[in-house]
Amino acid sequence: MEDPQLALRFAIAIGLGMLLGLERERAKGEEEGLGVRTFALIALAGAIAGYLDDALGLTGFALILFAAVVTIIVSLYWVTALRGDTGVTTETSALLCFMLGVLCARGQTQLAAWMAVAMALLLALREWLHRLARKIEPADVEATLKFGIVTLIILPLVPDHNYGPEPLNVLNPYKIWLMVVLISGLNFASYVLVKTVGAEHGIGIAGLLGGLVSSTAVTLGFSQRSRQPGEDASALALGILLAWTVMFFRVVIMTWLINPPLGLRLAVAMALLCVVSLGACYWLWRRRKQQERGQVEAGHNPFELDQAIKFGLLFGVVTFIAKAAQVYLGDAGLYLAAGVAGLTDVDAITLAMANLAKSGEQSVTVAARAVVIAALANTLVKSGMAASVGSPELRRITLPISGLLFAAGVAAAFLI
Repeated sequence: MEDPQLALRFAIAIGLGMLLGLERERAKGEEEGLGVRTFALIALAGAIAGYLDDALGLTGFALILFAAVVTIIVSLYWVTALRGDTGVTTETSALLCFMLGVLCARGQTQLAAWMAVAMALLLALREWLHRLARKIEPADVEATLKFGIVTLIILPLVPDHNYGPEPLNVLNPYKIWLMVVLISGLNFASYVLVKTVGAEHGIGIAGLLGGLVSSTAVTLGFSQRSRQPGEDASALALGILLAWTVMFFRVVIMTWLINPPLGLRLAVAMALLCVVSLGACYWLWRRRKQQERGQVEAGHNPFELDQAIKFGLLFGVVTFIAKAAQVYLGDAGLYLAAGVAGLTDVDAITLAMANLAKSGEQSVTVAARAVVIAALANTLVKSGMAASVGSPELRRITLPISGLLFAAGVAAAFLI
């Protein structure tokens, strides 16, 4: 049994080397000297070194083989540097390819495969990553680094203990900051996406991207724009509804990351809202007269510390109020608190319910209904914004759809 398994490990090493070599040869050409065959041989050399060290105990020979590969790679780099190419990406990839061969020989083939795919992806996305780097401002990098320090260094030091008077001892600094990390991470992914794809798009795409950043901002911006002469209210209503739909999906994703059972329960309820919303979007898409354009603003970097601290405070307050409402007023009080919280921010009450249900302090059914109520309250606020700020035509389109969404939400809350 050993020989077939060993042969398979060596074959995997050669295959991973060929994968990386194909990408490098495609990007730089065969004349660079490090292509498919070279990378495959380097991975094979790594596998041989790993086998000599692990199975035969010949550590010295393995080190000599590694030193020989390093010498060859350095020599090739010297030759290419004399021709004006001072990049070290290919050479670094070759050294890592050797390490992948070592991992394969030691039986860590799955880990080696993951690393090889990740390396190939990073190499293939060279142009995209360079474009992204040019769009990221220095302030964004600084804010991200600050947040990384606070998260990776300070978070483990934050006390993981509940504070507050019984039975309202639901304020846990560690969990609060962990929620800040989660929401900031989701917002940062949206921020990078908008920065990457650019600002101007069709109204539909602008609504989708804008919904990732702020569905409220999309509603306000498109509503104001609908009053300008010549604007197509149907197209703008489509962008607004798509932004609302993104919010429904976002709520489910956030909840599932914290509390999978609650996330699955919410997915059923939100599916009804999404069906109504997407059906309205399809109707509006069919009746559009022309391809309008829209702007999407990435907004501020969500890793700014002041924004993170503000959300942490908001999350703590909402969690405390929700628990107090449930203790002293029962489930009806919790629903009322969720509706009030949803008027301004859905994220805080969503994460609060996910944590309370996860800790067993609140039933999954009640927590799911509270989140649906918060989402409906937020949607009604945005509907009122579109009706009051937007044109009469936009009002005639959005108000009936908002009524359908409200009815669907109420039905979903009872079906949970």
